[in-house]
Amino acid sequence: MLRLTQILGQKRIAIAEACLIGLVSGLAAVALKQSVEGLTLWRLHNPIPVWLLLPGLGLVGGAFAGWLGEQCPETAGSGIPQVKAALGYVHSPLNLRVALMKLASTAVALGSGLSLGRQGPTVQIGAALAAQLSDWVPTSPEYRRQLISAGAAAGLAAGFNAPISGVLFVVEELLQDFSGLTLGTAILASFVGAVVSRLLGGQGLNLSGMGLTQTGLSVQDLPFLALLGVLAGVLGSLFSRGIFTSLRLFRRWQRLRLAFRVGLAGGITGLVGVGLSVAAQDNTGLREFLVTGDATWQVIAIAFISKFFLTLLAYGSGASGGIFAPALVLGSALGCLVSFLAQATHGWLGFPTDTLASGNTTTYALTGMGAFFSATTRVPITAIVIVFEMTTNFNLVLPLMIGSGLACLVADRVTTGSLYNGLLAFKGIHLNPAPSENNPWAHLTAADLMQRRVETLTATMSIPEALDAFARSHHRGFPVLTQGKLVGIVTQTDLAEVPQTRTAAYTVADFMTPRPVTVAPEAPLPQVLYLLNRLKVSRLPVTDGSKLVGIITRGDIIRAESEKISGQSSGRMATSTPSYGIYRTRSPALGQGRLLVPLADPDTAPLLLSMAAAIAHQNQYELECVHIVRIPPDLQPSEATVDLKLGKRLLIQAEALAEEQGLCLHTQIRVGHDVARALLEVVNTRHIDLVLMGWRRHPITPGRILGSVVDTLLRQAPCPVMVVRPGETDRYERWLVPMAGGPNAPMALSLLPALVKLAHQPMVCLCSVVLDPAQVETMQPQLQSAATALEARLGFPVKTRILRTTPVAEAIVHLSRQDHSDVVFLGASREGLFSQMLHGNVPLEVSHDSPAMVILLRQNILAEPSGD
Repeated sequence: MLRLTQILGQKRIAIAEACLIGLVSGLAAVALKQSVEGLTLWRLHNPIPVWLLLPGLGLVGGAFAGWLGEQCPETAGSGIPQVKAALGYVHSPLNLRVALMKLASTAVALGSGLSLGRQGPTVQIGAALAAQLSDWVPTSPEYRRQLISAGAAAGLAAGFNAPISGVLFVVEELLQDFSGLTLGTAILASFVGAVVSRLLGGQGLNLSGMGLTQTGLSVQDLPFLALLGVLAGVLGSLFSRGIFTSLRLFRRWQRLRLAFRVGLAGGITGLVGVGLSVAAQDNTGLREFLVTGDATWQVIAIAFISKFFLTLLAYGSGASGGIFAPALVLGSALGCLVSFLAQATHGWLGFPTDTLASGNTTTYALTGMGAFFSATTRVPITAIVIVFEMTTNFNLVLPLMIGSGLACLVADRVTTGSLYNGLLAFKGIHLNPAPSENNPWAHLTAADLMQRRVETLTATMSIPEALDAFARSHHRGFPVLTQGKLVGIVTQTDLAEVPQTRTAAYTVADFMTPRPVTVAPEAPLPQVLYLLNRLKVSRLPVTDGSKLVGIITRGDIIRAESEKISGQSSGRMATSTPSYGIYRTRSPALGQGRLLVPLADPDTAPLLLSMAAAIAHQNQYELECVHIVRIPPDLQPSEATVDLKLGKRLLIQAEALAEEQGLCLHTQIRVGHDVARALLEVVNTRHIDLVLMGWRRHPITPGRILGSVVDTLLRQAPCPVMVVRPGETDRYERWLVPMAGGPNAPMALSLLPALVKLAHQPMVCLCSVVLDPAQVETMQPQLQSAATALEARLGFPVKTRILRTTPVAEAIVHLSRQDHSDVVFLGASREGLFSQMLHGNVPLEVSHDSPAMVILLRQNILAEPSGD
């Protein structure tokens, strides 16, 4: 998709997508229209006796339509609530399967005689087809939403042959978004959908070809049009209430299959059609019959009552079908009845009744259509435009404004709220009145989706080395660092410009893009998407000042959207209540990294702070000290009253040490339900490079290794974690460092020079425990090489020992006692010793059986590297 966008341009791609959505939505609407009309003609012109055909076809066809609905429950009802849920950022399946099943079940239900319409289903079909397109061509979550809205608009436009109405309904009811891209895409899709429907499906509901353009309005009609608006508002709101009453009644029969319920509704509709022929007509024919004004008021009243209750029956059963067309029929019948009243009153008062502008039945019927539609759906503007587009008669605009406006006002007084919001609430889905508040993406930042482990290159790296890095990685670009600061970004395209005969003569700095565009961790997701599209890049570095803290790519955003749609989660976005900061101090950010020290125990705080200070001096780290106050789950962190005495006393110790040694220190106190979760929040939001925490020798919870807080940090923190369990003395002279290979051992050795400065006359011993004597020849050179490198940094000899014994823990404890070790530094990997810790009890045995201080270092080697 990115390459296609680069070739054709974003606007051209949007135009092509809108045209394609309009085309397929129009074709689907035509297919549904012709299917329904074909089945209806067969039903009404069949040699089988009516008393047998109508009930039998209603029963069998309704049962089959219900069976189709059982195969795809998302097709129940009109489908508009499901589309509104999807546009309101609620998980609602929309795909090709939903579109096809909706088309089939609606055609069968309406062809069987159920009193429902096909225009609502075309909205869901168009939206589902657009959603499938967005799945085939992945895009941003917000643009996917706009494509779905364009599909919904095209579906309604194709159903009514009314392109403007399709756009207005989406804007007025579904999307409530007036952005240029949304309107442009929806307008174009609606236009194409309506054109396809009109060319292939005929005029459909267009009434301009019926010779009904003779409409008019006189002053004496105004009171009756107002009366029509009031009646439509009352009856339309009762119709809406009746829908929920019918749904509740059928809900009591949940033990019965959907096929039986829909079949029962179809059978009852057929029986009524046998006795009342007007009830057996389809919506289009009945509407034309009423608008002409040829029927008597008794027939029209029967048509209104029968259509009213049969529609409620059909919709409550769960059949696939909409209420747009029935609402228009009911409105036209109501308008006819009011026109008869107006004519009788005009005659009684002596007004002329044989003129065009006095109680004209067509004017009242069409006005009633808009008024009842407005009262039912609460979209008055769409109601006015739909009738206007069907008639193309400007004389109807004023009557429609009077009737639809009053109907909507009265309906709001009788029953408040949107019909479709109510239908969603009936299913347990509650949309926030402000659409943006439902949007999980609106509150996401770059830090929520970025990859925190970033592979980088240095500016001084040679081009051959950089090419090797690209060959070993699947990335197409790398950030470039100099002394830990971001100075550029280099891509495969950049290196393609290097002369092949002189690659060794250049470095990455010669071909990188200097001063790349970056985003801050708190940058909102819409800003990130804007920059990715504007710059036509696939990745953006995330920086905190000049420090690179992550990278965010299009792949990260699409992967998060995919997890949302599939109902899965990567764990990046926590769903529990976040902790709340109640105290904070900040110093200038002068370091090249940050070391987090959680302070909870006054006895271990001095030890942790002294170690942290030593590491911070060596690595030029800033210190971040935090105290977490845990509260019960029933309290909100932002509302809890807590005691800050302990936290402030611990932080004062840290401030005194930082001032004495000239360190940069940040402090904070947070309130939360879970200490580990709160610490992980600090690690992520403050972009911590190393965590140093204490471990007290308490009874161990079953299933835990070192305790819940420590275990969680060891497993989930995106940075290295060092855990310290104090020994029986405060000495740091003799250090025992067991090694088993893997990525943690080198880091342990890199921290040793800082930590041994706490001792006066330090002694270091590197040891390895082997289970197979044959491993000695392999391990001895590795151990000696590590010792030699460490000696160069420490300035004194380093001993090495290889132990051929089992079990591992006993060997380490025995050696620590034999050498009178003060500190045991377990720098172990998951593949080696740490794997045994997870499945055994090495750290527990060492801590329980050895009087020495125990330090455990663990890197998060399970996190996936960044990529696009």
